[in-house]
Amino acid sequence: MAAKKIVVAGHVCLDIIPQFLRAAPGLDEIIEPGKLVDIGPAVVSTGGAVANTGLALHRLGLPVALMGKVGNDPFGRAILDVFNNHDPALTETMIIDPDVASSYSVVINPPDIDRCFLHCPGANDTFSAADIRPDSLAGAAIFHFGYPPLMRQMYARPGELAQMLTTVRRAGLTTSLDMALPDPASPAGRVDWAKLLAEALPCVDLFVPSFEEIIYMLNPQRGLAVREAAAAGVPLGGLTSSDISALAGELLAMGAAAVMIKLSKQGAVLHVTDNRERLQACGAAASALTTWRGAAIHAPCYEAQVAGTTGAGDCAVAGLLAALAKGCCAATALRMAMAAGSASVERPDATSGVPSWQALEQRLAAGWGTETVSTAGGWWQS
Repeated sequence: MAAKKIVVAGHVCLDIIPQFLRAAPGLDEIIEPGKLVDIGPAVVSTGGAVANTGLALHRLGLPVALMGKVGNDPFGRAILDVFNNHDPALTETMIIDPDVASSYSVVINPPDIDRCFLHCPGANDTFSAADIRPDSLAGAAIFHFGYPPLMRQMYARPGELAQMLTTVRRAGLTTSLDMALPDPASPAGRVDWAKLLAEALPCVDLFVPSFEEIIYMLNPQRGLAVREAAAAGVPLGGLTSSDISALAGELLAMGAAAVMIKLSKQGAVLHVTDNRERLQACGAAASALTTWRGAAIHAPCYEAQVAGTTGAGDCAVAGLLAALAKGCCAATALRMAMAAGSASVERPDATSGVPSWQALEQRLAAGWGTETVSTAGGWWQS
């Protein structure tokens, strides 16, 4: 079956990733006032959902169009150059605004320590529903949008995200939405995300947040505690399988048709509504999504030599979207999501570790082993 074309829109930036030469027990052992830290050459690559999920889909062999906004400046030209080096067609739907600066991030990503970012939002803060042009959706079946918490218009303008998704659904596309973790001290951290999601999720066919993102958005106080525990090494910040299932059920009740919650080292779960009419209203990929009806499954990560975790969640999303575009069943889709995400961490940048779809299938068929899922806190029971 020919794969359906996917539009990947939303946040895009230039990532500058210093290579750390040795591991450390914590970030505070590396970043200290007045300390000189010896590092290797920097990897300069594109970042954000458009680059990470979009280029991962391209590497998997899927037809894809990229739709992010950049300025007409050196960082913007560098982003476009990266995309052009993959395929000049990828830049055809990019948005260039000479009145704004391009976004960039410095990614602090030492081995075995969760990454952190120094980030300039730039052009992403001006991206709005009006930037979605009907001609840019022509021939596509799936529309994936990433990181609205890092895009000011998407959370500051009432109804902006829902309006954009409604426009896309009216064009007949299946919609997918990924999030980012808001900084509690930022304007995005003070948004009533539960209210915003209640407006947007009826327009979202596939919702793919991480557990930290969604627990914070639905319950900020508990989310902060979970985030602190997770940073201290507690698997899933102390959440259990029942907690994760309850979160997925809440998101389905809010209107999403299918939910994949990314669980960091614990893999991911996929929960899908039982409502056949809701699934049949999922646009161009409805026939495949309908076969996922009622799914409630978990998949672990695959064994990998970790070089860097930047973009792993985005690459997992790419694996899921690729499987949906190919018409795979729910179990295969979740397995391919975990395979793509696991392969991505074997390189320090976000996407170069992702191979072709066929290579992923071959690695799985050869007996690629899975990571052991922690049972701390009663998390997972087979």
